[in-house]
Amino acid sequence: MREVSFIKQNKEKWLSFERAVFQNDFENPDELASQYIQLINDLAYAQTYYPKSKVIAYLNQLAAKAFQKIYKTKREDSHRIFSFWKTEVPLICYQYRKFIYVAFIIFFAFTFIGAISAANDEGFVRSILGDNYVNMSLENIEAGDPVAVYKSGSNWGSFIGITINNLKVGIIAFVLGVFLGIGTLYIMFNNCIMLGSFQYFFYDKGVFWESVRGIWIHGAMEIFAIVIEAAAGLLLGAAILFPGTHSRYTSFKIGAKTGIKILISTFPFTFTAGFLEGFVTRYSNIMPHWLSVGIILTTLSVITYYYLIYPYKVQKQITQPKNFSSLSL
Repeated sequence: MREVSFIKQNKEKWLSFERAVFQNDFENPDELASQYIQLINDLAYAQTYYPKSKVIAYLNQLAAKAFQKIYKTKREDSHRIFSFWKTEVPLICYQYRKFIYVAFIIFFAFTFIGAISAANDEGFVRSILGDNYVNMSLENIEAGDPVAVYKSGSNWGSFIGITINNLKVGIIAFVLGVFLGIGTLYIMFNNCIMLGSFQYFFYDKGVFWESVRGIWIHGAMEIFAIVIEAAAGLLLGAAILFPGTHSRYTSFKIGAKTGIKILISTFPFTFTAGFLEGFVTRYSNIMPHWLSVGIILTTLSVITYYYLIYPYKVQKQITQPKNFSSLSL
């Protein structure tokens, strides 16, 4: 991009930010912090492609002033941690929303393949889940408790073990994105095929509803979080494959940093899913139907809102006005 086009494209945004910084014309610190992140990205771009431009000095001055306002006290530093989930992550999710959509499309496609394969091949479920697990599930179904497997072990032991395993799966799904996204697709394929065949197995045995009430109490957040982590892995792979105007190494660093932020944002949901699996799912067969369904719908609604709806609201809140005076550089 030519320097003139770069300035023209971002001019109104910078002017708005300048007014917010020097005239204290902003509604809340979160809004200023989100604009500061965008400014730093523009500064890095200018330093890379227009090293002798006067726009660098202008952006440096603006960034320095903003830094003092945002990070001048320890209290504001703590607030910055809060704003990571409140503002920064939603903005990232909005910017890279296509990767999230693609991850969900892949998730549903692979899960459907797993269910169809199980429906058309009697031995498929055993080949995926293993004979021991299938035999144990059959015994539980005959005993009238299809999801008894989630009642084994102690509450805390299950919570810790399950959470660690889910964190591991999510981190691996992201890290393997470095192999041009193929590694992430491999992790998704394995887990989705297992999920699809697993759910069809219970459907085929006539206990689908009982399995849903048990599995998805924790599975709504758990599976959703893994899909988001996979989206971060796909983003990392795309950053290497399609560097755009950046060098491939610079694009990789940007993709890795952004992907890590998305990955970290899923951790609270993963911990919540682990807690539910360790302390709540084991009681799914004795709790009222309305309660189990309520938990499923609530957890699914919360994580869906955060990653698919809230980013649009945050983006709308920080949309820059277009009525400022011309920029002098």
